[in-house]
Amino acid sequence: MSAVADWFTEAAPAPAPARRPRTAAAKPKPRARVRRRQRRLTGGIAWIAAFAVLLAGVVAVNVAVLRANVAVNRLDQQQLQLQAQNAALASQVSSANASIRIEQAARHFGLVPAPATDTSYLDLNRK
Repeated sequence: MSAVADWFTEAAPAPAPARRPRTAAAKPKPRARVRRRQRRLTGGIAWIAAFAVLLAGVVAVNVAVLRANVAVNRLDQQQLQLQAQNAALASQVSSANASIRIEQAARHFGLVPAPATDTSYLDLNRK
């Protein structure tokens, strides 16, 4: 058994060197781990800010499109009103031209308008 005991004693690790006690000045500073968290947080804030700017841009474009649509609708309504006015004016012009044409046709047949001095009125309420 002595061979077995020798084998175990030879394999025993050497004692660890004695450590010096740490002083207040020798304390290690915080590691880069804190910096990594700050970088991650800063990167996240940057992404959130970028998305916020993009969303604000999309909202601004939508508002501009809505304003353009409102302006187009107003112009369409004005166009319809102007078309109705043009139709009414065309009708007035047509009726004015019609009376001139009737008068010209009557003169062609030898008819003349009555003089204003020969005009008389009838009272239809008399019994």
